[in-house]
Amino acid sequence: MRLPKPFYRLPLRFDVARLREEVASLDAAAWAKHPNDIRGNTSARLISVDGGENDDVNGVMRITPHLQQLQYVRQILASFGVVWSRSRLLRLAPGATVPEHADINYHWFNRVRLHIPIVTRPEVRFYCGDQSVHMAAGEAWVFDNWRLHRVENFTPDERIHLVADTSGSAAFWQLVAQGEADPQGVRDVPFMPDRDLAPLTERTQLASVMPPAEVDLLVMNLREEVIALQDSPQTRMQLARYRGVLDSLCRDWRQLYALYGSESAGWGEFTKLRDAARAASRSLGEGLAMRTNRVDAHTVLEARVLRTMLSLPRDSSPAVVRGRDSQSPRLRAPVFIVAAPRSGSTLLFETLAASSQLCTVGGEAHWLVETIPELTPGAGTVDSNRLTAEHATPAIAQRIVRQIAEQLRDAHGKPVALDAATFLEKTPKNTLRVPFFDRIFPDARFIFLWRDPRENIASIIEAWRSGAWKTYNNLDGFAGPWSLLLPPGWREMNGKPLEEIAAWQWQRTNGMVLDDLQALPAQRWMAVNYGDLVRAPRDTVQQLCRFLNLEMDASLEQRLRSPLPHSRYTLTAPQLDKWRAHESRIMQVLPSVEPVWQRLQRL
Repeated sequence: MRLPKPFYRLPLRFDVARLREEVASLDAAAWAKHPNDIRGNTSARLISVDGGENDDVNGVMRITPHLQQLQYVRQILASFGVVWSRSRLLRLAPGATVPEHADINYHWFNRVRLHIPIVTRPEVRFYCGDQSVHMAAGEAWVFDNWRLHRVENFTPDERIHLVADTSGSAAFWQLVAQGEADPQGVRDVPFMPDRDLAPLTERTQLASVMPPAEVDLLVMNLREEVIALQDSPQTRMQLARYRGVLDSLCRDWRQLYALYGSESAGWGEFTKLRDAARAASRSLGEGLAMRTNRVDAHTVLEARVLRTMLSLPRDSSPAVVRGRDSQSPRLRAPVFIVAAPRSGSTLLFETLAASSQLCTVGGEAHWLVETIPELTPGAGTVDSNRLTAEHATPAIAQRIVRQIAEQLRDAHGKPVALDAATFLEKTPKNTLRVPFFDRIFPDARFIFLWRDPRENIASIIEAWRSGAWKTYNNLDGFAGPWSLLLPPGWREMNGKPLEEIAAWQWQRTNGMVLDDLQALPAQRWMAVNYGDLVRAPRDTVQQLCRFLNLEMDASLEQRLRSPLPHSRYTLTAPQLDKWRAHESRIMQVLPSVEPVWQRLQRL
């Protein structure tokens, strides 16, 4: 929630000794890893969707068994008289940090996060905007999480906060104002052994179709915040066009709602409108950001509005392949590695494919899509390697599944039954087709591998120069053969220097896959840095196994006993700072990829 200033301390003080006693009573198994696997960040869920072990924010919120153990924590939450959403104990290990970020999604538009420190030291610092504070044990704080914020625990001890989300009642916000008006007027909230209280929890869920008034509120607030990072006649025109896209979305959404309401008969039209706005925002949004926190305009629109304006049942999609009869083939939660070209995805693929729990089609599967005439560049609405959900018609979806079924192989090349193992796929062009495969496989999971742009751009340059990665020889609108994947907007690269083409391929691919994955539930994708894979392959693979619910079986153990071999597509032997052979050319184009690089570093 946006607030007038970064920090507010509430006029309350809690029994620190009792809080620490209750927290210490929790089993070690109560502490879960951060959903994005941020090192040193763990949590114990207190209020969650259906009281389960999850970090979801859409659903009926219930008290978890962990909170049932914590009598004083329940008293504290109940004492505020507000309705609570997701609430947890957040723990930072010694030396750990919470990386800088801004909370931009729908959940945070009308909610604020209450912090009550339980275990901390004076050196622990909380940064928000241009200010920092130490939140002392037993105090209560709220802060403006729309601004960029981070936490540093550069101490030898862990830090634990009670953290609870709420929109806040009038009385709650009056309490916040009292803390501002009279900082000394602090009252104690003692533990009451004879009181067994239960906090109020949210019960509402997202509507299947968001009402127009809420769309207007969310979009118009964003519209007022969006700016161009560079001022020029061109960017001013771009900004005006982007605001026009937002205006059109609101007006057309209201028209559709007047016609259909939330009836299922209109879901297809609502979906087309949302997806058209998404495509226009991606196209026009580059270089536009929020005034306050500098987060990309499209990223905010996606997280705040586009992901939540439709909450349709999964089986409402006509192209979902679910095996409705015994003859229909099924895949078991397939796994797609997505990455910009020359990011090291083959190395990761070949490493994971050693597992006996995974199966593949033997390597890259360009034929899976390219042999379908209506999906090749130049056919109908297809102008690049980009495919969206609309391209996954029922007939095409069935064909995709059957083609995979016919080619499945285990790590030794032996045929595998369709449901005998989890399918692993890695084809660079499919990185631009996340919505397409998400429509076909609603339970698919995605591993997003990214690489330092300096190294990656250098490798892309070398691939183009080698001539070994030509993908299209006679594109109408580009002189000469094209190498590697073909993102939308490729005609703009005609006549450009090779380093600009390479930087554009890196920037366009990583930016698009980020947008696509951030439109999915967080539990369905995981980001991996190539540098981490090379430096600590075992740790990286273990994290991926946890994400995929796989065991570190004997085959993977054998693969990881020795240094990882070069992938089959290695052009020249890896060496430290090899990219510096192209340093002067890369440094000229590096500013063009900086915004996407920053987004990747914030993952």
